[in-house]
Amino acid sequence: MIDILKQTPSTMLEEIKERFRSKRLSLGYTQEGLALRSGVSLGSLKIFEKKGQISLISLLKLAFVLECLDDFKTLARPHIQTPQSIDELLLSQKPLRKRGSKK
Repeated sequence: MIDILKQTPSTMLEEIKERFRSKRLSLGYTQEGLALRSGVSLGSLKIFEKKGQISLISLLKLAFVLECLDDFKTLARPHIQTPQSIDELLLSQKPLRKRGSKK
């Protein structure tokens, strides 16, 4: 059976562009105003809100102005598994290196 609730790049793109548009509107910015404040061209902003296409630097500039830049801090963070017992903790510890490598 297909899981229709599973995120795909396309569904995530739609969700992100809608969230940014909603955030812009909730802060009372027009597209022109947001473009001016962020340094992102109006054309780029319009394409982003319509098609979801934008460079990463432009997306980060928009997020800064829309007060949601901190949301990117958790993006692609390495998964750290918490040990469930003292034995797992001891096994997961790597010995402390006394010297660096010659590489």
